[in-house]
Amino acid sequence: MGGGDKAMRLVGGRTVLDRLLDRLAPQVERVIINANGDPSRFAPLPVVADTVPGHPGPLAGVLAGLDWAAAHAVPWIVTVPGDSPFIPADLVERLRDALGDARLACAASGGRMHPVVALWPTALQHELRAALEGGLRKVGAFTAGAAVVEWPAEPIDPFFNVNTPEDLDAAHRLASRL
Repeated sequence: MGGGDKAMRLVGGRTVLDRLLDRLAPQVERVIINANGDPSRFAPLPVVADTVPGHPGPLAGVLAGLDWAAAHAVPWIVTVPGDSPFIPADLVERLRDALGDARLACAASGGRMHPVVALWPTALQHELRAALEGGLRKVGAFTAGAAVVEWPAEPIDPFFNVNTPEDLDAAHRLASRL
């Protein structure tokens, strides 16, 4: 994408982050962002950096969120990638309702799992830290056995990611349909 934060790219005249916040903020008590580097680029939102060294990927971001939640006596967090402008308005409710006896719940669409889009109990904090320190990097490996909630991928996949300039063009077209 040529550098910079994908969340700050414009889709239909608004940043991906603003579109994401419009969908997510009504579903949660508060929003924090996991990002490394200068946190002021996301002001006024609170930013937490990875709590393990070496920037080992998305699981480190989940752990940073769980560490923050534990420090603030928050029992659960929901995670979404910062490059998904179309997350569903019923994400948290449906993940929570699907949890049952599973240790966490993840989203899926079009038959494809989206393990970064998940509801995580803060109680997983120590297990996740141990897994990361042991070298685990694949989110899907850690979320194996999660409750899975399927959303339709049509007319718009709610978990569409903006990863390339072509994806950004497609997101513009999709946003015009909303």
